[in-house]
Amino acid sequence: MINPEKKITFDEYLEILRRRMWFIIIPFILIVAGASLYAIIAPREYKASTLVLVSPQRVPEDFVRATVTSKVEERLQSIAQEVMSRTRLEKIITEFRLYEKESKSLSREEVVELMRKNIKVELPTKKDEKGFFTISFISRDPNTATSVANRLSSLFIEENLKIREQQATGTTEFLTTELTQSKAKLDQMEAAVAQYKSRFMGGLPEQRDTNLKILEQMQNQRQRIEESLRAAEDRKLFIQKQITDMEKPASAAAAAGIGKDSPYLNSSFLAGDSGGTYETKKDKLKRELEELRAKYTDNHPDVISIKKKLAYLEKNKDSYGNDVKNDPRYKELKNQLMTTSLEIKRLRSESASFSSQINKYLGRIEQTPAREQDMAALLREYASTKAAYETLLKKSQEAQQAENLEKRQKGEQFRVIDPARVPEEPFTPDVPKILLIGLVAGLAGGFALAFIREQLDRSFYDAADAELSLGLKVLATIPKIEEKAS
Repeated sequence: MINPEKKITFDEYLEILRRRMWFIIIPFILIVAGASLYAIIAPREYKASTLVLVSPQRVPEDFVRATVTSKVEERLQSIAQEVMSRTRLEKIITEFRLYEKESKSLSREEVVELMRKNIKVELPTKKDEKGFFTISFISRDPNTATSVANRLSSLFIEENLKIREQQATGTTEFLTTELTQSKAKLDQMEAAVAQYKSRFMGGLPEQRDTNLKILEQMQNQRQRIEESLRAAEDRKLFIQKQITDMEKPASAAAAAGIGKDSPYLNSSFLAGDSGGTYETKKDKLKRELEELRAKYTDNHPDVISIKKKLAYLEKNKDSYGNDVKNDPRYKELKNQLMTTSLEIKRLRSESASFSSQINKYLGRIEQTPAREQDMAALLREYASTKAAYETLLKKSQEAQQAENLEKRQKGEQFRVIDPARVPEEPFTPDVPKILLIGLVAGLAGGFALAFIREQLDRSFYDAADAELSLGLKVLATIPKIEEKAS
């Protein structure tokens, strides 16, 4: 075309169409013929599909909650990877004797990859249609396509049951292990709490009020004992005074018993020691006699003098030594003194015991804040461990129920509701589609070739092209003479 900027009219388009008719017809015929030939000679491949329903759990989730909570899409991906593994596909290829011709020119891996391309797992695209999926297989033999599609669906169902059971079993085993460890820790905490309570029994925080009451009772009881002790000591002093008064000799009776002619009347023994009791004087003379015998013999004057004093004292003990042991009143006072002494001893022992117990309870009460802190820390850790154990126990029981649910096949399952049937029409090639594509491609190719030819043509088809190309003014044109039928 000489002038690309020229505006072309409809009549000129018709002229171009008549001029380039064969440039349109020939490509159109060739492309349509090629598409038809391909539709005739292309190998027929058949597609068999199995519709698999995702049936929900048969037991209500309010009673048993499944441990497998992943979405169908996620599980299908893992199941597809397992089913379409090289080992599984090689078994299917061997079982159905697939790709025998291809195996002669392709390696084992390439054959397996070819089969993977012929397997299609399709999920519904609409959100409200998520309860099923289809498994398809493409083969040149319709019967083979049907058999392999059904076999693949059974593998998907088996693998789904296996994966769900493995997940449920793995969850149960994990929770069982965690539960065992938590139980051991809980036992340790219980033992620690029991040991702490046993070690500080009586000084625990919850026993503080009891300790205060016991302490108050002991203090009151010790006060009563001390009052009784003071009364007993006063009574003992009174009894001792009475006994002393009875044991002292009367001065007149002592003078009458001794006589004026006694050789010892003016002795220092009678003059200086007349105020002592018989027992006291006797003990004193015996000690002096032992000291003298340690120094002198029995013939020494001082030893003889002490012996005479002892003899005299023994002879005049009733009048001078105040021997009143046979007096009933004296005996009664002695018994009262002994009883009072025993009572004082008992009261002192009880007072000491109560003092020790009071100190013990005071120590417990003083240590209560520290025990309370230690006990609170132990109980917090114990409560936390117990709560974790109870949570794990509940989860373990639920996991065990979920495992039993999967083993009895009462959980979510894949169920074939529409098994694959032998396809009556091939999946590929799609003859109408190929022919339609051929027609469109033929027209597009013909017009494209005609357009290119027209653009490359440098011929003059009107006066304007000649004037533009030659630079001369056209004076006249001869119209095209068309022959008319006579």
